Amino acid sequence: MSAKDFFHDAVKHALQKEQWTITDDPLKFKFGNVNFQVDLGAEQLLAAERSGEKIAVEIKSFLNPSAITDFYAALGQFLSYRLALESIHPDRTLYLAVPFDTYQTFFQYEFTQIAIQRYQVLIIVYDPANEVIMQWIN
Repeated sequence: MSAKDFFHDAVKHALQKEQWTITDDPLKFKFGNVNFQVDLGAEQLLAAERSGEKIAVEIKSFLNPSAITDFYAALGQFLSYRLALESIHPDRTLYLAVPFDTYQTFFQYEFTQIAIQRYQVLIIVYDPANEVIMQWIN
């Protein structure tokens, strides 16, 4: 079992504050001969805006000295997980959760913006200190 991301619990609590039910922690599944483990699976049953929506969330902290190295790893995981989820759990939408500080800095760079757009990465921006979701970016 891989280690939980440093801000795993902060994102989990933030989603619960927004009335998401955590269904899987982690969301494990197999595609072909490959085992996958996305950080969280969640669904929302009550809110009208997101009623019945199911998501999977890959959480990243971006705490290493090199944000670009963290980004390479995050993007690779995101794309691999999305490809597998499309076959195994097509009813789930995959999001990449990134901390607010990282989103306000590294994710504003031209390269990062182009990569996010090109690969259609859906993002949850979270505040780890207050355990809240700041923004959903589709």
